[in-house]
Amino acid sequence: MLLFGARRPVGSRLQTLRELYASFIGENSPEARGRHLLRAWLSPVQLAQFDEHRYFDVVGCDTAKRYRINYGTAANVHELDGAGTPRVGWCFAPSARLVPGDVMLAQKIALETNENAVLAVANEFPPRMPFNR
Repeated sequence: MLLFGARRPVGSRLQTLRELYASFIGENSPEARGRHLLRAWLSPVQLAQFDEHRYFDVVGCDTAKRYRINYGTAANVHELDGAGTPRVGWCFAPSARLVPGDVMLAQKIALETNENAVLAVANEFPPRMPFNR
């Protein structure tokens, strides 16, 4: 990059400014900030799962059952059996409208710290097939 020297045409400066602005907006959108916060709270194993499959597994604090939280904001939590097959789906989310990363983080924290209370208010649903393993 030349700081001094040949002057670029105004059009290319404007294009560069547009690209910089688009990059800044993309990295600072609510969705990007939600994903960044979620990733900061995931364990290394959960982060690897999330990067590869767009889901991660958590273990409930009260029953030690395993749950899979898929990317999304509703009907995205599945209780797994010992083989990793979905046994039942659970729908619960914060009451505020939040981006997927924030909802998934709230679901993770809820299951890991207050599993029984969360499931008491969650809606149960049959799991969808096919299911990602």
